[in-house]
Amino acid sequence: MLGVLGVNPKADIRLREKMVLVEKRVDKKMEDLRGVCGENIILNTCNRTEVYFVGDEGGTKDEILKILGWEGFKDYTFYYRDEKAAEHLFEVACGFDSLILGEEQILGQVKRSLERGRNIKSAGQVLNRLFLQAIACGKEFRTKAKLHEVPVSVASIVSKEIEKRGKKRVLIFGYGEIGRLCAKYLCSKDSLEKVYIAVRDLCKGENLGPKAVFVEFSLWRDYLKEVEVLISCTSSPHIVVKKEDVDGKKLLIFDLAVPRDVEEGALGVEGHYNIDEVSRMNEENLEERRTLMENNRAVLEKHVKEFTEWYRLREITPFIENVKNFAERVYKPRFERFKNKYRIDDVRTAELLFKSTADAFAENAIRVLKEEFLEGRGEECMRLIAKIFSD
Repeated sequence: MLGVLGVNPKADIRLREKMVLVEKRVDKKMEDLRGVCGENIILNTCNRTEVYFVGDEGGTKDEILKILGWEGFKDYTFYYRDEKAAEHLFEVACGFDSLILGEEQILGQVKRSLERGRNIKSAGQVLNRLFLQAIACGKEFRTKAKLHEVPVSVASIVSKEIEKRGKKRVLIFGYGEIGRLCAKYLCSKDSLEKVYIAVRDLCKGENLGPKAVFVEFSLWRDYLKEVEVLISCTSSPHIVVKKEDVDGKKLLIFDLAVPRDVEEGALGVEGHYNIDEVSRMNEENLEERRTLMENNRAVLEKHVKEFTEWYRLREITPFIENVKNFAERVYKPRFERFKNKYRIDDVRTAELLFKSTADAFAENAIRVLKEEFLEGRGEECMRLIAKIFSD
């Protein structure tokens, strides 16, 4: 059975942040899960935690909840199996299931999750196929829907809001994927004067132009008096910015981390937005993107159908191989008798004709078998074909 168990994205952020997996512990969790299910891949992002797995229907779900420490949060999870589980990942890869509809970062995160699963050998035949097809689906979908013509992401929404409010100086701390995108967007804005970026390793600083200034992470408080906006997007499992750090400062705060980085309740701040609240600012392009995406849903449906058929037909693969081998066994003795009885100049062409004839019958039988199997009549069809293709 193929399944997916994940944190319900509609749950309140106060609950979701309690269920987040610390990134450096994800590999260990996947290794632990291997004792419960044959294959597993964890898709773990700033706002998404999902476990894709292949296992028994029985106690697998409860065991996964236990390993992840989610026993007390069962009501705030979702669970899909087989075709619905596959369809969910394809929707994720295309951006249908994102807080920011159609956001582009998720496809890269799906790729990295597959690489992680391969590295620790928790991704087998089924999840390799599922994730590769989801990646292909996401690429084709974005190309055909032309989502690049209506760009939107957490980073772009934040940068537009900062520009709209006429802010000039920004401090970013956390330089992962979201922090890097925020920095690039903001450094490209003519209205911005300075973008301070607090990093733990100054060697990771990039050349983003004269507006970007990389500073020591431990010194970020020293720059609060220089800025009007604070963007926080670290992967810390606990609060980084305490209320007293920003109390009384007229700051616009965007806390894009889950768990949240910035403690609530500071006095005097101009605004304090978490990732859920930022996603609701996405109104300008939302309807246009939704229309583009729905008009191209056929791309997603095509990939779901391809994977589902492959997944369902796996169980008759040994039977199909037997039919192919039978065709091989049938033509060879007949060709040998023909070759010994008649003098022929072009032996290779003659053998090719014998083989192609046998293969044609086998391929036709396999095609019919697949069609009947997908229509729910596979058992009787297999019985008949086994009788026909018997030694």
